[in-house]
Amino acid sequence: MTLTAGMKAPDFTTTDQNGKEVKLSDFKGKKVVLYFYPKDMTPGCTTEACNLRDNYKLLQKQGYEVLGVSTDDEKMHRKFIEKEKLPFRLLADTNKSLHEKYGTWVEKSMYGRKYMGTARITFIIDENGILAEVIGKVDTANHTQQILGEAKSPLAKAKPAKKAPKKVSKKPVKKVSKKRK
Repeated sequence: MTLTAGMKAPDFTTTDQNGKEVKLSDFKGKKVVLYFYPKDMTPGCTTEACNLRDNYKLLQKQGYEVLGVSTDDEKMHRKFIEKEKLPFRLLADTNKSLHEKYGTWVEKSMYGRKYMGTARITFIIDENGILAEVIGKVDTANHTQQILGEAKSPLAKAKPAKKAPKKVSKKPVKKVSKKRK
């Protein structure tokens, strides 16, 4: 079953990066951004996490708690949090039970090869545990803007994620000589 806005968000119990138990029901009365991402410390996932980090105070001001979910373990989450200075919790779903409840463990295809992996989807859960929005096409560099929406927030204040500088080739440039007639 595909989860859509208006449905009750499936409750869950899992652990965060420190092994502390986390339940969705613990957040009753708060808005929750539950974002699923494929893997810690990969380019797209880092861009998404850093956009949320850079706008975390704005999200909190709007009443949101942010929880990231991947199949990485607690140790990997701690490294990711430390490296990127993430101010929010990352949930370890190594047995994929949370992914199964939210329908984010899906068949993917790359170069004709099929495999199972995490769909990058964000669920916005309201104070009553109801799905207010499901963002299926995540813009990793501008995810905060997607979460808050144009009507709800001063988008000019939301910062895009800082991108890493492009690597410059160190190959010598060949000079092209003109042939004389």
